[in-house]
Amino acid sequence: MNRKTRIIFHLDMDHFYTAVEERENPILRGKAVIVGADPKHGHGRGVVSTSNYKAREAGVRSGIPISRAWRLCPEAVYLPPNFPLYIKVSDAVMEIAKSHGDKFEQWGIDEAFLDVSGRARDFDEAETLAKRLKHEIKEKEHLTASIGVGPNKLVAKIASDFHKPDGLTVVRENEVEAFLAPLPVRRLLWVGKKTEAKLKPLGVQTIGDLARFDPAVLNEMFGVMGVQLHLAARGIDNSEVEQRTGMKSISHETTFEQDTDDLAVISAAVDALCDDVAKETAEQQLFFKTVTIKVRYQNFETHTYAKSLSFQTNRAQDLRKTARELLRAHLKPGRKVRLLGVRASNFVLGEKQRTLL
Repeated sequence: MNRKTRIIFHLDMDHFYTAVEERENPILRGKAVIVGADPKHGHGRGVVSTSNYKAREAGVRSGIPISRAWRLCPEAVYLPPNFPLYIKVSDAVMEIAKSHGDKFEQWGIDEAFLDVSGRARDFDEAETLAKRLKHEIKEKEHLTASIGVGPNKLVAKIASDFHKPDGLTVVRENEVEAFLAPLPVRRLLWVGKKTEAKLKPLGVQTIGDLARFDPAVLNEMFGVMGVQLHLAARGIDNSEVEQRTGMKSISHETTFEQDTDDLAVISAAVDALCDDVAKETAEQQLFFKTVTIKVRYQNFETHTYAKSLSFQTNRAQDLRKTARELLRAHLKPGRKVRLLGVRASNFVLGEKQRTLL
């Protein structure tokens, strides 16, 4: 095998929160299970964190209002998030994954990239290694994972979502174009609803359409991102698996049942989100330095605003104070808000923080 050829895994745990809940309480198996806010018989105001596949059959997806989830699937079992448990299980899974790669990069609580180029001579050996990793997770943690195997992170990430749950999809170098071409353009990491809407009138609906499109026009429309989109559509990604562990950020969002411009309601929602984020960072012994708020208006126009503090903290009052300052500085008066989000990032571990102090 050419030494320059890389083999990358993307590990994605299947419906992680609900899978852990089903493992802990087997009576839940076979039922629709939704982790998130209290639905309050259809009048709850939070959002769905995770739903299992039974609930997804009814149309329930992560991020939708919990009241909508209730209307779609009132028979589901609704559970509050148990972050200490999820983090404990995540740590155990990631330790298993880490032992199978030369380099390891964790993304969030339930995803990771592994560079296995030094452990597999070709994609056949890589497939065997991926099967061993899946088997070890299932044997030790009684959970299923889906793994995408590809020549880079981009392809591996898309492949891991190709056959879920408990999937394994291998995309060799000479198969990348054929694998990506028929997929909807939204499957690319950088293509959201707005970008998709701009591409559709140009006749770009699949990744293959985008790969064949004139890159000069994309550059004119999207700037540097247009060039990136064209490279991604062709399966070109030179980013390295960065040797690090842990989360890049912790965030929570809420979608209002009715769009609102009531400042009291908006402020209360921001405070509640800050409390959730602060609780999760404290449980993981993380200290953050950067606070970001996300505001989505009635017309789906979305903005994010961030502020970096001069100190590391995990206190809820620091998070609330900073989020409120960002809200006061940037919220557009008179415009109704559909969704709010709060994110903490730029972490250090508690052990490092104590050393610094």
